[in-house]
Amino acid sequence: MTLFKQNPFGHILFLKKWLIRIMGLLTHQRYKQFNKLEIEGSDIIRSLPETGVLFVSNHQTYFADVVAMFHVFNASLSGRENSIKNVGYLWNPKLNIYYVAAKETMGKSLLTKVLAYAGSISIERTWRADGHNVQRQVKMSDISNIGKALADGWVITFPQGTTTPWKPLRKGTAHIIKKYKPLVVPVVIDGFRRSFDKKGLHIKKKGILQSMVIKPPLEIDYDGESVDAIIEKLEYAIEQHPSFLKVLSQADLQEYEAEHKQRRWRPDKD
Repeated sequence: MTLFKQNPFGHILFLKKWLIRIMGLLTHQRYKQFNKLEIEGSDIIRSLPETGVLFVSNHQTYFADVVAMFHVFNASLSGRENSIKNVGYLWNPKLNIYYVAAKETMGKSLLTKVLAYAGSISIERTWRADGHNVQRQVKMSDISNIGKALADGWVITFPQGTTTPWKPLRKGTAHIIKKYKPLVVPVVIDGFRRSFDKKGLHIKKKGILQSMVIKPPLEIDYDGESVDAIIEKLEYAIEQHPSFLKVLSQADLQEYEAEHKQRRWRPDKD
């Protein structure tokens, strides 16, 4: 790698590598020491192609979820078996991992700009802006950038577009799947909402068991399946279909209702 080699978005890979190393070192203990991260599916990560992979996941915090995925994916590629033990895997991280995030969120502070440089594909949300409901057209450049990232590597997306659980998935994800035909890998996370604040920057509670399950790639008929059919398949895959509410434990249901009532998640501001 030459010193000033860039990725398709103009980011210098040498600088990106050091940002991932530093941020990884600073955040590792959040998943290994203060709280425990239970992982399933490292073997699936190692079996994936170098490019053209779209990870779809439920969403619990702005940043802790995706940072955990950077840890898990790189640890898995370095031979760790469902573990992020020994942070040495950060020395040679996969540099073509991207994640989809709201442009207004990623430009608010120096920290978010650093996180954006590490791999964000910043898009303008069509339904929400600055805490208000909006209706605006999808920017084709945003779609093109996601396609560009898929052609270069892996992309992580949170198709609900909110940290509030059980919300409907945005159909834009299905349109992207039909257009670019990526390998779609579901990821289901839990425990991050209980251990971090909503932004995922501060530890709210210690001793929480967090979990991340990487599932096998979905079988999708890109041309034959409708957008609605793909959306329903994704809802089941990331366990956000309304039917999953019926199988929540009583304790989980009470916790969900209590936090929602106290508006800790403030879905109207998401």
